[in-house]
Amino acid sequence: MRKETFKNEQCSTFFLRHSSIACGSSLWIKVRSRTIGELLAPVAPFDKKCGHENWTVAFAPDGSYFAWSQGHRTVKLVPWSQCLKNFLLHGTKNITNSSNSRLSRQNSDGVSKNRPCEHVIDCGDIVWSLAFGSSVPEKQSRCVNIEWHRFQFGRDQLLLATGLSNGRIKIWDVYTGKLLLNLMDHTEVVRDLTFAPDGSLILVSASRDKTLRVWDLKDDGNMMKVLRGHQNWVYSCSFSPDSAMLCSVGASKAVFLWNMDKYSMIRKLEGHHNDVVACEFSPDGALLATASHDTRVYVWDPHVGSILMEFGHLFPPPTPIFAGGSNDGWVRALSFSHDGLHIASLADDKMVRFWRINEDCPVQVATLSNGLCCAFSTDGSVLAAGTSDGSVYFWPTPKQVPSLQHLCRMSIRRVMPTQEAQRLPLPPKLLAFLCYQM
Repeated sequence: MRKETFKNEQCSTFFLRHSSIACGSSLWIKVRSRTIGELLAPVAPFDKKCGHENWTVAFAPDGSYFAWSQGHRTVKLVPWSQCLKNFLLHGTKNITNSSNSRLSRQNSDGVSKNRPCEHVIDCGDIVWSLAFGSSVPEKQSRCVNIEWHRFQFGRDQLLLATGLSNGRIKIWDVYTGKLLLNLMDHTEVVRDLTFAPDGSLILVSASRDKTLRVWDLKDDGNMMKVLRGHQNWVYSCSFSPDSAMLCSVGASKAVFLWNMDKYSMIRKLEGHHNDVVACEFSPDGALLATASHDTRVYVWDPHVGSILMEFGHLFPPPTPIFAGGSNDGWVRALSFSHDGLHIASLADDKMVRFWRINEDCPVQVATLSNGLCCAFSTDGSVLAAGTSDGSVYFWPTPKQVPSLQHLCRMSIRRVMPTQEAQRLPLPPKLLAFLCYQM
């Protein structure tokens, strides 16, 4: 491995030669990104030498809160506006537990519950997954025969679901930190959680017990369905933006698509060569990104099951017989930006990469040791990444003004699957652009 060389240490970008960045025939790329802030986990006592990993980070749908698992059973909820304020005022200054002490005092003095205030939640076991959920009153419980419910969720309700090592899922009121529900049907680690984006408070959990479970929180947390099909651990799951489709990924190269109206499997996507650990749909639902230990991120058309793009993290890419690649080539996490133009990936080679749709090279990279998870902020301006020591680091998203063509494409694809788009009376090149094939 050649030593990294800097052109200018003070600049926000530099040229890097790194053999794990695949970019056609050239390895010289303008890639450097500097952190704008970090959240540091409290120092663990000497008797706690394990369980301090930050397995998940999450942003509230309305942008009010940021949550991350600090390890040792705790989840920290921080007002996102306060984080941004610290980033802007202090650059890369650390945001520690003491920096938000004023907000904590405000909370104890009885501020309105809808005003974001800092919380630290003890979940009782190691936290593996987090998900925010918000309610829309027009979306009723799918269990129409029940006339009375213990919980009535209003428009201003914001919930946090935490998946634990013991198989339980705990549901918390974000504004008060109060435990609302305790869901207990999984028998192994709850590896991922995702709420339906339509405000119905339908929650799906993915577990090492090889199942996905569908919960209706508006029906007091009733478990509606068990989705079976994975032969090994399920690592991640994600809803499409219209809540009609679910993707689940897991060990043994598994990538499944589910119809969430009928709770049936649509198709299995074939292409990865090793365990698949992360998945996420694009904001218009036209694309699906998956990350694998085979050192690749694939971008699929979920409506037809074809691979549209491949982002490699090892150069040269490993052949299928060596699909695991070297240990530092495993991709751990990914996130789709809200402009639909960028994908962030996090790999074991101590790098975070920002990829642009339809480009083979990362447009920006940053260094990060022991990264485990990542997520874009609600407005898409910042990427957060969690590490194995319980801390979080933040980077600005690459700047690009979406073209009018791209905005039109996203508007059309939000309501039109690939099969319908291909039947439009348009020139071939325009159809290819509309279907992300160029």
